[in-house]
Amino acid sequence: MATKIAVKPATQDWFDEGVATFGDRLEAAREAAGLTQKALAARLGVRDSTVKAWEADQSEPRANRMQMLAGMLNVSLGWLMAGVGEGIAAPADRTDDAQALAATLEDVARLKWQMRALTETVARVERRIGGQIGGAAE
Repeated sequence: MATKIAVKPATQDWFDEGVATFGDRLEAAREAAGLTQKALAARLGVRDSTVKAWEADQSEPRANRMQMLAGMLNVSLGWLMAGVGEGIAAPADRTDDAQALAATLEDVARLKWQMRALTETVARVERRIGGQIGGAAE
C-alpha cells in the first residue's frame, strides 16, 4: 500500500485546507481536547461510527453539529472547516520525536547490554563460589 506524503509549502500552515482535510483537523482537535471518538460522539449525541466517518472524510456533519464541534473542541468554525482562524497548533516537528525515540531505543539497547554483562558476571561468581564450597567439603 502506498503512503501519501504531503509536501507543505513554507507559506502554508499545517492545517490549511490544501494540506489537511476536515477529518484531519477534527481528529487533531479532538485529540488536543483529550477526547476519544466515543467520548466526543456521546457529547454530540451521535454514534461513534459517525465520528469515525467524519475523521475518515467519508461524510461531514451538518451545520448545527459543525458549530457544536467547534465549540466543544475550542476551535473556530472556519478553522475546523477550512483551516482558517483560531485552531490548534501544528504538530511538533516529527524529526524531534524521531530523535527522542532513537535516543530512548539506544538507552534500552545499552541497558540490555549492561544486564547481559551483569548476568554473566553473576554466573561467574556463582561458579567460583560453587567451586570454593565444593573444595572446602573435600
